[in-house]
Amino acid sequence: ASVGPAEVGAQAQDLPLTAEAIVLMGAAIIFAPLFKRLGLGTILGYLAAGVMIGPVLRIITEPEEHLHFAELGIVFLLFIIGLELKPARLWALRKEIFGIGLLQVVFSALILGGICFLFGYSWQTSVMVGLGLALSSTAFGVQILTDRGELNTNYGQKAFSVVLFQDIAIVPILAIIPFLVPHWLATADGTTPESAFSFWALLKVLGATGGLIILGHYVTNPLFRVVASAGAREMMIVVALFIVLGAGLITQAAGLSMAMGAFVAGVMLAESAYRHELEANIDPFRGILLGLFFMAVGMSLDLSVVLNYWYIVLFAAPAIMAIKAVILYAIVRPFGANHQEAVHISALLPQVGEFAFVIFSTASLAGVVSVELSSIITAIVTVTMAITPLTIMFGSYLVERTEKEDEIDEDYEGAGGQAFIIGFGRFGQTVAQTLLAQGIKVTVIDHDAEQIRSAAKFGFRIYYGEGMRIEVLKAAGIDKARVVALCSGGKARTTTIAKLIKTNFPEIKVYARAYDRVHSVELMELGSDAQVRELFESALIMGRSVLDGMDVPPERAQFVVEDVRKRDMTRLQLQQTQGIFSANEFGYRTPLAPEPLME
Repeated sequence: ASVGPAEVGAQAQDLPLTAEAIVLMGAAIIFAPLFKRLGLGTILGYLAAGVMIGPVLRIITEPEEHLHFAELGIVFLLFIIGLELKPARLWALRKEIFGIGLLQVVFSALILGGICFLFGYSWQTSVMVGLGLALSSTAFGVQILTDRGELNTNYGQKAFSVVLFQDIAIVPILAIIPFLVPHWLATADGTTPESAFSFWALLKVLGATGGLIILGHYVTNPLFRVVASAGAREMMIVVALFIVLGAGLITQAAGLSMAMGAFVAGVMLAESAYRHELEANIDPFRGILLGLFFMAVGMSLDLSVVLNYWYIVLFAAPAIMAIKAVILYAIVRPFGANHQEAVHISALLPQVGEFAFVIFSTASLAGVVSVELSSIITAIVTVTMAITPLTIMFGSYLVERTEKEDEIDEDYEGAGGQAFIIGFGRFGQTVAQTLLAQGIKVTVIDHDAEQIRSAAKFGFRIYYGEGMRIEVLKAAGIDKARVVALCSGGKARTTTIAKLIKTNFPEIKVYARAYDRVHSVELMELGSDAQVRELFESALIMGRSVLDGMDVPPERAQFVVEDVRKRDMTRLQLQQTQGIFSANEFGYRTPLAPEPLME
């Protein structure tokens, strides 16, 4: 208790590596779940853990070593993302990458650099500050999208395009630093900075990229086959790490970032038969190292700079984020993003990215940015990262508020038919047609105000309401209904509504749109009367058409379709009682080829 901070720091410098690892893991175990439970997210928990064991308690006083090592987490993250992006899909994003991404960097750099110039800094320093602050965090943005399962959404793809272009832009940003060195500094020792845009440098970049493409196509698959045939599972992990780190080192040697090399390698292997094996082997390393990266960022925070220039840090951090958020919103709207998507992107990527540490440290060593200014900016960057989970929460609040303002006042006059349809998308519209054709009075409820306005143009009377609220269902007269058809998309939403109706109105028959087989079993357990998988029947119709095209006699084709339908229903009923992986003998299958067998 009598040991002061200085003594603690002195003792911490002698901590062995094993002790540091235990401290880091212990802090992560405490802070990450705590912040997750508070609704702030694990990333902010890792940052808080880093601040606590670094600048506050000074248990670890040299975080730079951890930061350099933990940056491998970003490398692994980009590799896994590459595995999800086939070359054709990446090509389809070219407009977003070189459209949204380029415009965001240019406008952010111009505005932020211009503000820096107005405060009296040289144009060289202003250019460097503008470019460095224009970048957002790949680790934050992509990790949050991945955790939420929103990477493949429309706004997720646009956000990913922004950070992907920024990763590409790191190379030219670092390359122009020698050109920004003040003349008196560049000639102090009688030399001038070497041009980074040499023909040899360009050849190295093209050669590294081309080499990765060739290796990805012609070397990795045979390598995996040889290792898989040996039957040593641990060697599959070694090969996965070898590919990721090897690709990263190749591009780093050519002047690109390691993350870019890992991303290219992932894209080249996106169509490989070993893609899932690679992802399963790399993902644990990615999660651990990313957590370490965020902790290292927290440990790197210089509290003395924050205390000495607290007014600058506290004002500049939210101001920079606000400027970048406005720029992002204004840019993504012309590229097809609606208001909600633009708000999500603006709230996700307003922070300054992790590569700013590399850029400003390099610029500081070259004399383009002063050591004092570099320290202040480093503190600002760390604070913007710490604020990011809060901006995401604020963005979600704005979206929810906009949706509430867009709500329609509903009196439910004339509602209360024998049949209820909840959800009036393409699925619900077709169900409604069959009921209306029979002359059955239908009450349709949907929570999408825009969908209701669109349907009204075609003469449909749809009531606005949230089907997950019991008071809405009662107000719409559900007690008069004999059946309810749940036609809205989303597994969780459909399951919640089915449970709500069966609990409060057990006599009403519930027919539910199921997402997949697992969802069907969940709905059966809730007591729904029928579950229709959204693609199953259309797939059977497609199969029947293919049989017709193969000149199978109509009677035989119809028998086959009915047989598949009956077998599937029998299998589904058995899976309800015996587990989802049971009753496989009721499905037709072809023998598995001896490709790499995975769990």
